[in-house]
Formats: sequence, structure tokens, C-alpha cells
Amino acid sequence: MIFTVAAVAVALITFTWLGLRARVADGGLDDYVTARNSQGARALGLSFLASGMGGWILFAPPEVGALVGPIGLAGYALGAALPFIVFAFCGPAIRRHLPHGRSIGEFAQTCYGTGMRRWVALISVLYMLCFLTAELTAVGAITGLLTDLNGNVAILGVAGATLIYTAWGGLRASLVTDRWQALLLVGLILVVGFVALPGLPSPVDRTPMPSAPIGSALGVALTLVLAVTAANLFHQGYWQRVWAARDGAALGQGAILGGVITIAVVALVGGLGVTAAMSGVDLGSPPIPFFALLSQAPDWLALVALILALTLVASSVDTLQNGLASLAVTEKSGLSLSAARWITVGLMVPVVLIALQGYSVLRLFLIADLLCATAVIPVLMGLWSRMTTEAAVWGAVAGLFGAVLPGWIETGSFVMGMQVASFPGGVPTLAPFVGALVASAAVSVGVSLLRPRQT
Repeated sequence: MIFTVAAVAVALITFTWLGLRARVADGGLDDYVTARNSQGARALGLSFLASGMGGWILFAPPEVGALVGPIGLAGYALGAALPFIVFAFCGPAIRRHLPHGRSIGEFAQTCYGTGMRRWVALISVLYMLCFLTAELTAVGAITGLLTDLNGNVAILGVAGATLIYTAWGGLRASLVTDRWQALLLVGLILVVGFVALPGLPSPVDRTPMPSAPIGSALGVALTLVLAVTAANLFHQGYWQRVWAARDGAALGQGAILGGVITIAVVALVGGLGVTAAMSGVDLGSPPIPFFALLSQAPDWLALVALILALTLVASSVDTLQNGLASLAVTEKSGLSLSAARWITVGLMVPVVLIALQGYSVLRLFLIADLLCATAVIPVLMGLWSRMTTEAAVWGAVAGLFGAVLPGWIETGSFVMGMQVASFPGGVPTLAPFVGALVASAAVSVGVSLLRPRQT
């Protein structure tokens, strides 16, 4: 127990020290939330990787790999990286369109007005709060799985440490810690895989590679691509990095670098799940292949895995904390730097209280993902010269209707259609996401063509 506490403390203190050193004296509020024009491609690539990773990669990709097989895992890896590719191609144009911007909400306002900005900001906040709660809940669960330490200690430790350096140092603190956390998490994943895999049963004892029917596997893969991509495009932490980039070229190169490494990391961790399933070890119920893999490994590897989990969670939590503070600043003009710091602290209180309860937040996460899918295409279409405010509003409304429509058609009841779109049981399904994206895109384009902008 004492070694576990010491290792956790050293890791968190190190992250805090790195973050506090990154603060720029008298940088001002804008530097606090954007670190404008300061980051090169390599720094951005590592930051995108670390910000996108989280405790979820120790659960979801291994489970998808173990139960669905390589096709589903490929979909997950692509879904995790695709937002960065979108930023690589759309980000430079958005920077040119809004050179002094801070958020996706400001971009929505310049294209469509205040009403759309408020709706986009609401979706962003809901998604990031779900993400933040899920990450802290995950680190508590992982701590309980791997050690005798109370998971609440890890929740409070990660929340407190990241809050100290993000509230004080702002986005620069997150960017600096991201670099070290990205390198550390890749190294630790390799260590876990290298040590754990030889302890599995020999090849002659292994079961066939897991695979779902091709239709089901493709459905899972496509659902994950659509859900993860749509949601992450409302992640304010990623949008901050659009303006933190030194220039458009650095943003494009950094986003592509982050996306490529993300695909490799998700594929590697998910591949451990495939290997665990093939070895015949008990995956648990519900299945947790990554941790089943550790059950066959030396005891000391559990401590390495715990530090890996702390690194993953801290790297995403500090980004989310600063992203929420950034949204507060951009949505409420006239806020001081001190007020921005206190908002960061205040938003964490309910998140930590919920995380300490250990609830499953998967269903709420899926609903937030679906809300993002209803509006992502109308918002990004603001780069199209023919797009209008009317088209964006009707497109977002159509997205909400389209999310419910598949379930309505299937059950014959609008109420049941809404129930299907709320993912009962926390099971992700493809139809609501496809309905939201197709309806929002079709109506946005149709209204823009039928009722063009008046010149």
C-alpha cells in the first residue's frame, strides 16, 4: 500500500510541477485561454494525442477488440483520430476566418448569430462535463481494480493536482504537461504489453481470433466513428489548440501527427484485448480484457498500469478543465483572469462529487455524443459561402428530429423513438447517429439552395 501511495503522489506532484512552471507571468486572459500563436507542429501533435487519450482506452478498445474483432477495433481507432484530421483540414480555414477567435461558439456566432452560439456552447459544456465525470470515475475504478488503495483517493488526487496547475497556468500548463504525458503513456503501454504478453498461454492453447458477423462489426465500427468524431468536434480543449498553433501549417501538421499516433495507440491497446481473448483467459463480466491480461503478469506490473491510468486521466482532465474555463470566458464577456480561475475550481466541485459515487455515465455520454452529431455539420458548413443562419438553425432542428426518426419508424411511436435515441442500457446503436447527420446535412444544404443569402 505504501509503495502505491508513494507512486501516485510522485506522479501527480511531477505533473503539477511541470504545469506550474509553464505559467507565463502577466500573460493576460487571452494567453490563459489560448496561448495564441505559440505552438509548433510537434508540440501540438503530442498535445492532441495526450488530450484525446484517457482512462477510456483501457476499457473500450480492448473490449471492442476482444468481442467484435479487428474490424470494430479499426473503427474505434479511426473514430478516435478522425477529429484531428478534420482539424487539420478545417482548422487553418477557421483561423483565417476568425484570427482572434477562442472557441467553436465564436465561430458559430460569426456565421449564424448569437442564438446558434449559445446552443453550440451548451452542447460543448454538456459533452465536456460528461467526459470529465467519466474520466474521474474511471481512474477510481481502475485504482480499485489494480490495488488495495481506495479509488476515491485517486479521484481526489487527480482532480486536485490538475486543478492546481490548470487554474494557475491556463492552457500553457496543459500544453506543457501534455508533451510529457504523451511520451510517458506511450512508453508505459509498451512496457505493459512487453511484460504481460509472454505470460499468456502458449499459441497451441489459444482460441481463434474474435470476430463478430461482418455486418455487425461494420455497424459497430461506423457507430464509433460517427459518435466519437461528432462529439470531439465540440471539445473546446481541441478548439483552443486551433488558435494556440503558431500558424495554419503548424496546426495541420500537428493535427495529422496527433491523429496518426492516436490510431497507433488505440490499435495497440485494443490489440492487447484481442490477444487476451485469443489466450483463453477469463475476461470478466462485464469483460475487461486489459485487466484480465494483467492477471497473468507479475504483481509489480499493476503499479505500472496504475501510473499509466493516472497519466491517461490527468492528460484529458487538465484539457477539459481548461476548456470549460475557456468557454466560460468566451461566453461571458468582461470576466477577469481571477474569475476564470475560480470558475475552473467551481465547475470541478459537482463533477468530483458525481465521480465519487462511482455511477456509470455511459448512457449520458452517448446522449451527449448524439446531441453533438445533430449540430456538427451545420456548424462546420459555416465555411461554405452559401450557408445561411436560417439553414443552420433548420439543419440543427432537423438533426434532432433525424435522431428520433429511425426509432419512431421502427416502433411506430414517437415516444418510443425518443427512448431508442436515449440508448437504453447504454448500448450504442448506429441508426440515431446516421439519422441525425443525414437529416441535418440534407436540410442545411436544401435550405441554403432554396433560400440563398440575400446580397
